[in-house]
Amino acid sequence: MDQARTTVSKIFNGEPRSYTRFNLTQNMEGDNSHVEMKLSSDMDDEVEANGVGENTNQHNRPYYPSKLNQRSPKTVCGCVIGILILFIIGYLIGYLCNRSTDKTEIKSDCPVFNEITPVRAEPVYSLDWSDLRALLKKKLTTNNINSNLNASHQAGSTGDEALANKIMGKFKTFGMSTWTDEHYVKIHEPGSSNNRVLFRGNIVGTTEGYLAYSALKTVQGAALYAHYGRAGDFKRLQELNADINGKVVLVRAGLLSFAEKVSNAASMNASAVLIYPDPVNYNIKEDTALFGHVHLGTGDPYTPGFPSFNHTQFPPAQSSGLPSIPAQTITIRQATEIMSKLGGRTSPDDWSDGMLRDTMYKLGDDGDIITVEVKNVLIQKKIHNVFGVIKGYMDKDRYMVIGAQRDAWGPGYARSTVGTSLLVELARTITDMIKNDGFKPKRSIIFASWSAGEFGSVGATEWLEGYLTSLNLKMFSYVSLDEVISGFDTFKAAASPLLYELLENTMKQVLMEPMGLSHSAYPFLTFSGIPSLSFRFTSVTYPFGTIEDTDQNLERYTSYNTLKLAKTAGEVVGLVTLRLVHDHLLKLNVAKYTSVIRNYVSQIRSKVESRQTTGRLPSTVTMQWLLSAQGSYDRAASALVSAIRNSDLDDMEQCRIINNRIMRVEGSFLSPYVSPRESLFRHILLGSGSHTLAALVHHLEAIKGGLESADIDQFKNQFALATWTIQGCANALAGEVWDMDNEI
Repeated sequence: MDQARTTVSKIFNGEPRSYTRFNLTQNMEGDNSHVEMKLSSDMDDEVEANGVGENTNQHNRPYYPSKLNQRSPKTVCGCVIGILILFIIGYLIGYLCNRSTDKTEIKSDCPVFNEITPVRAEPVYSLDWSDLRALLKKKLTTNNINSNLNASHQAGSTGDEALANKIMGKFKTFGMSTWTDEHYVKIHEPGSSNNRVLFRGNIVGTTEGYLAYSALKTVQGAALYAHYGRAGDFKRLQELNADINGKVVLVRAGLLSFAEKVSNAASMNASAVLIYPDPVNYNIKEDTALFGHVHLGTGDPYTPGFPSFNHTQFPPAQSSGLPSIPAQTITIRQATEIMSKLGGRTSPDDWSDGMLRDTMYKLGDDGDIITVEVKNVLIQKKIHNVFGVIKGYMDKDRYMVIGAQRDAWGPGYARSTVGTSLLVELARTITDMIKNDGFKPKRSIIFASWSAGEFGSVGATEWLEGYLTSLNLKMFSYVSLDEVISGFDTFKAAASPLLYELLENTMKQVLMEPMGLSHSAYPFLTFSGIPSLSFRFTSVTYPFGTIEDTDQNLERYTSYNTLKLAKTAGEVVGLVTLRLVHDHLLKLNVAKYTSVIRNYVSQIRSKVESRQTTGRLPSTVTMQWLLSAQGSYDRAASALVSAIRNSDLDDMEQCRIINNRIMRVEGSFLSPYVSPRESLFRHILLGSGSHTLAALVHHLEAIKGGLESADIDQFKNQFALATWTIQGCANALAGEVWDMDNEI
């Protein structure tokens, strides 16, 4: 417990700097106070006809006809002079009044000033950053988090719908605008008879777990142990001259998603995959079953690239990420029964550290026949996503989203219950700060409760697909609350590089990890091009996707500090959120992508030159344009940083223009040359597929080895498209077309 307290106490930085430019004085803690102005509702009518008053009074007097010949020349001359003097005095008074009005300086929270009718502004004092931090910590309480904890339910069940309604009711109680969307999605459930695994003709234990979206078939083949099923593990088997073709591969759970394990095995022509939890990774009972999915993608795999709304008449389609081979989970007891009897050669030394203590693992031989029967049933379910919004006071059409998965297979306490509770508590806390403490977020905050997350972020991805063309133009960030607590001694985060600096300023002792398919924020970043963040407090491998994901077990894994850690996690999200909606400029650092691009370009350049030296790549493949694109992005990022430094950040319109340029970056890294139906994760730096820079590096390796997958013409095409995607991102960041001078 002392270790947990120490870890949490080290998490936060000291008082962060205030980034606002409305600085007046500094408070005792060193944070900058500031004052903001907004347009007053009272407007002065300054459009008056000078001199009209006098004319009107003159015309309202009784009219008496007179004759000029009755007046003397002196009288007439005096009248004319008097009228001229009055006219000049009136003109001067009007001119001076208008001139003084024009010089009045008006600072406004409105993004665009009214250019027709001048208005006067009244000062409205807003909370400074230290006030906001203190309020968040005060109002976000463990008691409220605990009261929100509710049981999770399977996606599409009556319990899932009831929980959705309860969350919506909470949002309404907080005074938020709410709405839902519903989708009709296809998911797998176990059939009337269990899936089965046979070893040498005998049934091995009871198979209770299952993997959604597995191929539905029965296959038979010799066993082959492949460690974790990583690409490197299969490469090592090839180096040992092991035949993978047609084998039933046994792999440990962990290190990468079930879907990636199955995809790797299928690419090597394996016939089936069995996944088991090894005691070296999982501290669970021998008969505890695993649940998961094996779709190498997210969303409903039977409506790839478009949303699963009802009554849509799309032609039959399926995701390219669906596996062609069956996959099944087995328990520790089942795996032990098989692995202890395998023959064949001994596995590598570092593959034998698991359940067969003091015994070297064997790879298996041709007599170790395994039969895998997968009989899952594909059904259609109606699911609901629930939303509540806090609208911004300035740029309410710009928003961030905080989301949490609501459903779970089994108890799902750490998987979804904690995240859903935090979602509701953060919504309550921020709305309370607005109602009672004067906080006015400049931008909007959407709180989203997703369904069918267990099947690969289905609810969230269907929503993204429904607004594919517009979200990255208005949504500037996504923060996931899924699986935020599964331990206590390590804080890990996966995020867009644009968010690195903000996260580092919010926390310390952050262990950054690559964002992958197992992170629920992944489709937001790589499919929709929205800067995203996923984080977790963790220790050893937690039993997600099992019946052991309970509140009692989570307490044990967190050293009985679950609520304290939940509050800390809520503060992390709250501080990131408040910073993104409080400051005039979005705290997204575009320069952070410079090193990512440079690293890839350096790898590609080295390998291209090496392949050209050996004659495997023609000299016509030049690095000139890729280096030029890299330079363009570097210059555009530097220019934006300079523009921010030299701009008047009291000018709200100028801030909005800069923010628009920042928001273009992530979405511009989505390749426009691939279809979302074929390559869902289109981000060329962080996504997956042949369009990515990582794929170019792998392709150059294939060319070096003379592999069948090597295709020089295809490489040249991918090389050119990736180059122009980077150049296009640089152009979007640079500003307007008249600010550029690019040679195309």
